[in-house]
Amino acid sequence: MKKTTNLFKALAHQTRLHILCLLLEGEVCVCNIMTILDLPQSTVSRHLSILKNAGLVVDRRDGTWVHYSLTKSHSAMADQLLEILGEHLPYTREGARDRQELSEALQKKNCA
Repeated sequence: MKKTTNLFKALAHQTRLHILCLLLEGEVCVCNIMTILDLPQSTVSRHLSILKNAGLVVDRRDGTWVHYSLTKSHSAMADQLLEILGEHLPYTREGARDRQELSEALQKKNCA
């Protein structure tokens, strides 16, 4: 029951839903997340840590930057919730805006 509680706590924050929406596109550098959400690195890292501890994201270090992506968790419930979010988040006004900004940032390649 504790894993389920942590999973729902991780999903119960608007910033973390924004992050998950961005990660639906694939691997994203933390610098892009910071820029798109207009948040400091410490805040983004704290939210990513919560998502990682809930088993929703994994990270990969590349020099000074860390890249995050959605994980195929060891939990069928987490996988199903991510699938449901993937069907809905991109179509919200905020989700569409965030993904457009991500697309533009990736074209500029302003991250490492």
